[in-house]
Amino acid sequence: MEEIKSNSGHSDNSRNSGSDNVWMPLSKDWNKERLTQLKHLFPDLFTNEGKLNIDELKKVVDPESVSETERYEFRWFGKSAAKRNAYTPSNATLIFDEARSVNPNESENLIIEGENLEVLKLLSGSYREQVKCIYIDPPYNTGKDFVYTDNFTEEKKPYWEQTGVTENGLKIDTNTDTDGRYHSNWLNMMYSRLLIARQLLREDGVIFISIDDNEVHHLRKLCDEVFGEENFGGQIIWQTATDNNPTQIATEHEYVLCYLKDKNEQDFWEVPSDKGKIIQEKYDALKAKYLEDIESIQTELRKWIRTQTNGNDLSGVAHYSYVDEQGVYYPGNSANTKPGGYTYDIIHPITKNVCSKPEYGYRWTFETFSEADKRGDVQWGDDENTIPKIKKRLDTVSQRLKSYYYEDNRATSGELKTLFGGVKVFNNPKSVNFLRHIIKFVTNENDIILDFFGGSGSTGQAIFELNKQDNLGRRFILIQIPELTDTKTEAFKNSYKKISDITIERNKRVVEKIRSELELQELKNKQNLFGNSENSANSKNYSSDNLGFKVFKLVKSNFPRVEWAPDVEKTDEENIASLKKYIADKEAQLVTAFNRNELLTEILLKNGFQLNYKADKQEQFKKNEILLATDGIKETLICLDVTIEADTVEYFKKHTDKKFICLERALDTTKKYNLKHYLGDKFNAF
Repeated sequence: MEEIKSNSGHSDNSRNSGSDNVWMPLSKDWNKERLTQLKHLFPDLFTNEGKLNIDELKKVVDPESVSETERYEFRWFGKSAAKRNAYTPSNATLIFDEARSVNPNESENLIIEGENLEVLKLLSGSYREQVKCIYIDPPYNTGKDFVYTDNFTEEKKPYWEQTGVTENGLKIDTNTDTDGRYHSNWLNMMYSRLLIARQLLREDGVIFISIDDNEVHHLRKLCDEVFGEENFGGQIIWQTATDNNPTQIATEHEYVLCYLKDKNEQDFWEVPSDKGKIIQEKYDALKAKYLEDIESIQTELRKWIRTQTNGNDLSGVAHYSYVDEQGVYYPGNSANTKPGGYTYDIIHPITKNVCSKPEYGYRWTFETFSEADKRGDVQWGDDENTIPKIKKRLDTVSQRLKSYYYEDNRATSGELKTLFGGVKVFNNPKSVNFLRHIIKFVTNENDIILDFFGGSGSTGQAIFELNKQDNLGRRFILIQIPELTDTKTEAFKNSYKKISDITIERNKRVVEKIRSELELQELKNKQNLFGNSENSANSKNYSSDNLGFKVFKLVKSNFPRVEWAPDVEKTDEENIASLKKYIADKEAQLVTAFNRNELLTEILLKNGFQLNYKADKQEQFKKNEILLATDGIKETLICLDVTIEADTVEYFKKHTDKKFICLERALDTTKKYNLKHYLGDKFNAF
């Protein structure tokens, strides 16, 4: 049969090499990029035709020095296929679901309904090295929960091609321990997703993964391979409620593994002490009551701290019980504990005599002491016989992320039930308190937090509440597959047919709750302007304007898939005619049936634009509708008209610094050549 070429082929960056769908726009091809990077570093490993020379590569790694049979390696069934699957580009897309979004024009938070591996691939071009923190709570592989198999239906069709799945949800089977590949199935599921997730992390990024005893040992080895053993950040033991299962040792904990993208890029994780904040809040209340009566404030504060032994845990900060005009402090010991301290004279401010010196000298330099004295942070004795001390202020007390955390997670289920008006919509939701706790240590203003096992949406709620506390404007991306809820559950009976419905509804209710709280606080602040019943000086200047999220769904590409196959019972001429008609029909479908906004999102997403992009019409173009698309990082002009007019092409002759994207079928050969000539790599036709 003679070769048939369509006039509407796509540019090289949209071709799926080795696939029948050569005209499908795809997500970023990581295999191609890795080979390009390898060739840049080691050009001698490639042939004159640009192919990797495996023999030369073997010479570099010198396999004789390490016996193949004795090398330490973590292997399991399906590992190679899982890796190939991770780096196989996606030809799906995401569409905006305005009806289920909340305040989408102002918010940059995202909730994406779809299979997470495909979604991660689609995000990999736009959000590569943009995510500061990932938290995931994957299936624990207990035999009761599901595992993503990456093969969702008979005939191996992608899940979004199943009839009605986008609207009706997806049934996923459990991974039972009777399966001979029980652990392999779980590892394959995790491996491919972690490989892509690592690409999304910034160089100073961090990932937290919740897990239990069933797979923690495997997960540790898996993460050592993906992130590097040297980037192991630590392991948190989370003590929860006692497991009632009949075992020899009652299980009261689970684990949270922490890995870093690059340990050399990490800042020191330290935040203001939560316990210190409790004392500060009590001081503020006493200050409002006793005003400038420092003695009464200190007396009442110390009484209150002593009563907290059965209340708030103030261990480690309870000694901050001294009060002066500047607030709460603790007079730290100035004496060095062993020989070798600093020796100098300190003059008492009243007696003008030299103060007594510690036996081994002072802990602080004279400069440090002088600076503290200027701030009013030195506690003097009545005379020179008392060694002066430097005051440690309560607001300087910090805490570090510790390897042990305690919280009875049963209360979390009750809180979620209350949020849903008494309906139990989800079993074992993750603690919002714990998520706030770990995320605040590693994130700063405008950081992106990703959770690609979104579940009930706990991570979204944690980010909303953290932002309310410190107004740092963090953003989240939640991904949840539209898994069906059990028909016997309260969730299903209350019209939450899919887990993703719960993810979205929960965060919608959190937004409404926080808005109500902010309105109430604003009312109280106004009342405080006319009275002294409360001190509102510490109220956060937090706006509800950006409270909300955009919802996207994973669907088939807007571009036609090549599903034609020759009929062996027909002649070559008949097959050629059939193929030509097939191509013409698909092209006509693209012109007449596409949704412009959905097509715009797909093209921009696959050109590396984030989903918070803005697209504004450019009035200087009279013959075509040209949009300027920008996401705050990059920008381009884009046109979805079915014909690019000559005036538009002429514009780019004079503006060769611009980037331009259009539909390939909108160009004839001359216009395409001219645009490529004027703009070079800044021009892209889909």
